[in-house]
Amino acid sequence: MRKAIGPDWQPLEEAVPIDVFRAEVWAWAKRLGVTERVREIHFRTMKRKWASCSSRGRLTFNTELLQQSAAFRRQVIVHELLHLKVPNHGKLFNALLKAYLDR
Repeated sequence: MRKAIGPDWQPLEEAVPIDVFRAEVWAWAKRLGVTERVREIHFRTMKRKWASCSSRGRLTFNTELLQQSAAFRRQVIVHELLHLKVPNHGKLFNALLKAYLDR
């Protein structure tokens, strides 16, 4: 996913603390039925991507996501969590991603 381009400031309602973001991840994990597969949630500065997911259930999110819109955060969270079900970007992955994001 490409980084979102926007102004240098974000409305207050768009910036979230890490614990709120973490709660969003767990809420989506429950909704997707992958809570038992999520082992760790980490945050760090990343130069080229918004997040990553290991096959062992380690999710790492770019700290810049905390300053992005709720819709964009949701897109990144769902994308990474779906990799715990489908490890590639094939047709099934894209269909599931679209189905969850279009709700």
